Amino acid sequence: MAETPPVAILCGGRGTRLQEHTRTIPKALVEIGGLPILWHVIRLYAHAGFREFVLCTGHLGDQIAEFVAGHDWPAGVAVTCVDTGADTPTGGRLRAAAPHLDGGPGFCATYADGVADVDLRRLLAFHAAHDGAATMTVVRPELQFGVTEMGGDDRVTGFREKPRSEHWINGGFFVFDRSVLDRLAPEDVLERAPLEGLAADGELRAFRHDGFWDCMDTYKDAVLLNDLWSSGAPPWRTWS
Repeated sequence: MAETPPVAILCGGRGTRLQEHTRTIPKALVEIGGLPILWHVIRLYAHAGFREFVLCTGHLGDQIAEFVAGHDWPAGVAVTCVDTGADTPTGGRLRAAAPHLDGGPGFCATYADGVADVDLRRLLAFHAAHDGAATMTVVRPELQFGVTEMGGDDRVTGFREKPRSEHWINGGFFVFDRSVLDRLAPEDVLERAPLEGLAADGELRAFRHDGFWDCMDTYKDAVLLNDLWSSGAPPWRTWS
């Protein structure tokens, strides 16, 4: 794996569950603290030493391209927008961007709506240390609601406010060998047949992240992330 492989960022979706913001702008440009969440995602990787970014755009992608062209990125950082189609699913977007992901034997991939304090260099090292073709970061999110604890006789014994799930889910920070691109078809949803096939073949490993993670899926998530930024110590801001 190259020292800092290219990073593909999936930012072509319509953000239908975030319509308070996405009627007129793409989800990737919804702001946290006055800057698009896409900026935060790129900043996470840039701080870890990644320099080449390929944005897989679609819905309202012209606005993303305009933002990229008008922003002053850190020295050495190159951001390229690739129009992968308005309605192309996630796997198809990566496939369409394949010519721009040839900087080495593999590449990273993530979504434009998730932030975390994940150690991206350790993620790379984890991938390099196993023989699988793909690594998926997994997280245990906080549950949306508090839970009720009960005894054997249905007596309520207490409550826990929004505990972490006992199950691990896709956290959205991937490392792929280039061979994974050959598994992708234009109509593929990455999270279905491609990842399921990799898992069935024993080629997918899980990198467990126990730290902060959140996905801006709804208006409530956007409010939470903005509140965390306003606090002055947002947990995903790993840079100074």
